[in-house]
Amino acid sequence: MERLRIGIFTEVYRPAVNGVVVSIDALCDGLRAQGHDVICFAPKMRGAQPEEHVVRIPSLPVPARAPYRLILPLVGRRGILDAAADRNILHVHSPFFTGWLGLRCGKRYNVPVVYTYHTQLEAYAHYVPFEPNATRYAASQLTRRFANLSDAVIVPTPAMRERLRDLGVRRRTEVVPTGIDLARFGSGRREQALRRRLGVPQGGRLLLFVSRLAREKNAECALEALARAADPSLRLVIAGEGPEREALQVAVERLGVKERVLFLGSIDRSALPDLYASADAFVFPSITETQGLVLVEALAAGALVLAADVQTHRDVLAGCGQLIPDSPVAWARAFREVPVQPDETAARRAKGVASGYSVQAQVERTLEIYASLLSSRSTSLGV
Repeated sequence: MERLRIGIFTEVYRPAVNGVVVSIDALCDGLRAQGHDVICFAPKMRGAQPEEHVVRIPSLPVPARAPYRLILPLVGRRGILDAAADRNILHVHSPFFTGWLGLRCGKRYNVPVVYTYHTQLEAYAHYVPFEPNATRYAASQLTRRFANLSDAVIVPTPAMRERLRDLGVRRRTEVVPTGIDLARFGSGRREQALRRRLGVPQGGRLLLFVSRLAREKNAECALEALARAADPSLRLVIAGEGPEREALQVAVERLGVKERVLFLGSIDRSALPDLYASADAFVFPSITETQGLVLVEALAAGALVLAADVQTHRDVLAGCGQLIPDSPVAWARAFREVPVQPDETAARRAKGVASGYSVQAQVERTLEIYASLLSSRSTSLGV
């Protein structure tokens, strides 16, 4: 394939860290490794360092406890447009202001626009200070309209393709799972010293939750389940930061599980493989994911995964781990049944499922979509 000039438009980027940022970085690194020229268009944020391949757009903070920014595309507009004009593929990762800027650039320069659907926006209505039902409806309509204006839509799971069809999206929609660094996460080792540092007693069981701490991640369900399980051998370790941390710490006190819960805060991603591999179970009660990168990371490390019983997680786990109904009672039962010793056969099977989520596979499939859009555009122009 000829060397492509790709523009990535995102509403959130470094120094913020979440699943979208991790996904975008993996895609950009994979594309560059194959010789393509990739530029990211992202909001200017406090703490962001100048980078050769990142065009920062002036922005303001949004009135919510979230890592998103409101871009000001008319400020520095000339430089933004000049950079976008040089691209022959635009790939947008949000249907908000930065995404609309990408769409407008696509129309202006007659360049194909691909939209990756990362987030079920209607599940985030609690961040907006308006009536929740109206907000969810508006979010659904925004997703439908934006997707239908794109040339192609990428979703990470078959469940999300069906979700978009239900919303009325009629554009070409392709399933391309987000990949991870399989070698890195597969290198995780079960470390007794690490388990001791995390406060796991001899013969105890370590439950791990890795996520941004936000209401839509449903972490309080895990806390309530831990209290109901009433098993002093269980320890729940929570890795991540976010707007719900204070509320979760209050819940820990209220539920009487303070001695059995450890908040690690933000941790370096290099520490995650051993953390996953040292857990007796990775727990993920979120019901709002489009894929859930942490599920794949945990599988790659060979961890036993307990995940909320939703179709997205069924797609990702492919029969591995356990799917738990969205109920603290059901989760408590699952916690009590977590084995003390890891099942090596189950671990090998988990790693086998994770092997289908390589960054290379994601990049190759994405490049196929880019190539088909460029070919169709050339044909329509009579080139």
